[in-house]
Amino acid sequence: MLKNRQFLGELISECIAVMIIVLIGDSVAAMYTLYDPSPYKLSYWGVSIVWGLGVTIAIYVTGSVSGTHANPAVSVALALYRGFSWRKVPAYCAAQVLGGVLGAALVYTLYQPVIDHYNQLHGISRADGGAAGVFFTHPGEFITPLHAFMDETILTALLVGGIFAITCEYNTVAPQANSSALIIGLLVASIGACSGYLEAWAINPARDFGPRLFCFLAGWGSSALPSADNFWWVPIAGPLLGGVIGAGCYQFLIRPFIPRHASAVLPPVP
Repeated sequence: MLKNRQFLGELISECIAVMIIVLIGDSVAAMYTLYDPSPYKLSYWGVSIVWGLGVTIAIYVTGSVSGTHANPAVSVALALYRGFSWRKVPAYCAAQVLGGVLGAALVYTLYQPVIDHYNQLHGISRADGGAAGVFFTHPGEFITPLHAFMDETILTALLVGGIFAITCEYNTVAPQANSSALIIGLLVASIGACSGYLEAWAINPARDFGPRLFCFLAGWGSSALPSADNFWWVPIAGPLLGGVIGAGCYQFLIRPFIPRHASAVLPPVP
């Protein structure tokens, strides 16, 4: 009974973590997309920082319960390399996607009148993809779905490899204790700042698919799923593959060479 209660708490924690990330991140995307002039148009770094702080806040809120995977790519990598139970992975991923749906619903509740005004002003509808960029990702200029898949693989490898390094018990150079949450947030912000215009840096299947599923049900229809050029699979498959690669690079190329123990202390001479 106690184990079931703890597992339920972990799933609730994962759901809330992604909900927080999407609520904060998609809200700043709404500020960037829907307003003209936008306070972020000439200061894109601010968008990246807010997304990163959303991750940091989610970790501080939920980390003591589930460890705040908040990303199926992280859950899969932890199961593959660090002993997280494979039996928990499907439920964790489902809870994370649900968190994405709930986060998108909250953003929609906040911005629905602004979304409708934006679409009316620009003569587009939700079915045409109007304001969809608030909620989920799509390829930027000159980016094909296959190129986006490669991008997402590389960027998520950087993310998950970085998370493995930051949280490695042997890595004494990494930030210790509670400061790791802030560094992970800065890692997310840095990835967004250097590559966000490629395809809006999903790097997290739940962060993209949860809001995409919400939008499919809320009137965006096929512009959300399967989306133009069937793009929906890219922010799922790319991050999952990238997470495995990035974590594997850390586990096999860096971690084996970290000293496990401090130098032996010689006993005092009598």
